Amino acid sequence: MPAVTNLPHGLDLSTFDAARARLHGRIVDTALVHLQSGVVAEGGGIDDRGVTTTPALDDRLPHDVWLKLECLQVTGSFKARGALNRVLTLPRERAKRGIVTASGGNHGLAVAYAGRAIGAPTTVYLPEPTPPAKAARIARWGADVIRAGAVWDDAHARALEHAEREGLTYIHPFADPEVVAGQGTIALELFDKAPEIDALVIAIGGGGLMAGVGAAARLLRPGIRIIGVEPVGAPTLHESLRAGRVIELPSISTKAGTLAPRRSDPYTFEIIRAVADEIVLVTDDEMKDAARYLLANVGVGVELSGAAAVAALLTRKATVAGAKRPCALVCGTGTDAC
Repeated sequence: MPAVTNLPHGLDLSTFDAARARLHGRIVDTALVHLQSGVVAEGGGIDDRGVTTTPALDDRLPHDVWLKLECLQVTGSFKARGALNRVLTLPRERAKRGIVTASGGNHGLAVAYAGRAIGAPTTVYLPEPTPPAKAARIARWGADVIRAGAVWDDAHARALEHAEREGLTYIHPFADPEVVAGQGTIALELFDKAPEIDALVIAIGGGGLMAGVGAAARLLRPGIRIIGVEPVGAPTLHESLRAGRVIELPSISTKAGTLAPRRSDPYTFEIIRAVADEIVLVTDDEMKDAARYLLANVGVGVELSGAAAVAALLTRKATVAGAKRPCALVCGTGTDAC
């Protein structure tokens, strides 16, 4: 892809630098692991940049892979970055009135954490199938939890009604400039530690992670290859890009609830269309296999969505096209996939 000189919505490096400064001391600079292919593995250790190198147990990967472990982030996923960046931009009086969101789980945890951090009353709407353990964790952060509908889109509609009725601030999980900016801080950390990374593989739900990290990476490394990953059962962005517009899927058939909106949003769609080289699709079984691979090789437990990017590499669906130092974002913790 040629260098991008003008990203949609006026995104530039100052957007991400401001978010990074705002989040300093409030989030974790998560571990970066260099996983050596079993064919060429030479041993492990931590270098002076803080990158951990470890050999893979087998040769399933065709080359070395770097893993950005956002599963070790505050609240267990990258979502803490965007949610906290958003609430920290709210005027104090508006924040004190309360915040509302809808989530497949991880964004809800992040908003509950952010609300507690600034003392804002928080309400989180969850789809009915959200795992009870995740709902309980959200409640432990002090948020009121309300279950509504079968999928995220249903919970989103109810949460919007609540926010409008009560005059509260709705924290969108992906279609919000400050949320996207917060997620993009991952790229700044990544290139600080490993400027040699030449490809990124990123899971896509609503697209906030892909939009933020993809935009920041494209600005910092114009020639980098950027690959998005969606479930076969929820190809929301894949189908929207093919159609050239945001479309709504008639149904969802994946168990990866955090990667399962029926519809994206024009905001993230436009950014992703500008920065992505391709979007590939993986099955639930492939994500589950990748989660087991991560547990065996890196010692981290991740949910299906957290393993999506690694699944795309293990199956060779992610075409790195000559890149020799690809990095997969491991975006969320969990044990349901293991």
